[in-house]
Amino acid sequence: MIPAAVLTLFVGVGIGSAGAGEEKTSTEAKPQPTVTVTESAAAAKPAKDDAKPAPTVTVTKTVKPKAEEKPADPPAEKEEASAGEVVFKAWGSGPAGVDINYGSDSDSRSGKGLPFEKTLKLDGDALYYHVSAQLMGSGDINCSVTVGGETKKGHAEGDYNICTAQVNSGLLGGWD
Repeated sequence: MIPAAVLTLFVGVGIGSAGAGEEKTSTEAKPQPTVTVTESAAAAKPAKDDAKPAPTVTVTKTVKPKAEEKPADPPAEKEEASAGEVVFKAWGSGPAGVDINYGSDSDSRSGKGLPFEKTLKLDGDALYYHVSAQLMGSGDINCSVTVGGETKKGHAEGDYNICTAQVNSGLLGGWD
């Protein structure tokens, strides 16, 4: 009895892991979710009081939801950082939430929620400024850092992925 149970366990594990090594190569390879709605039609009224009621008719229809749109560009309120400021942004869709970290090599801060925008005073001694936004589930987000007219952008899509952007201090001054 025990050898049969062990054999069944190994066969189940083998079947379950057979497709584990496959990789997706494009976003088109993802299956689209479908929604199934079941509606019941009203039963027909019997002609006589002693007649059996007619069977209930069930109609099932499958509906494909509309594809989600890509996140739009950030609001144009503050497209560039003014002199002496650093602007951090994150925008898009993160239904389960987004954890955001931003700052410089010597100053780390955190934030939540989309759209996100924070401005810090520029520290001339900073080696870099960065922003990272991690999805707390599914979603599609963008992020950016702007220092001295130089903007770096990042993008993340999918469960728990991280959007990052970083602007570095130039060797001979300025930002790149």
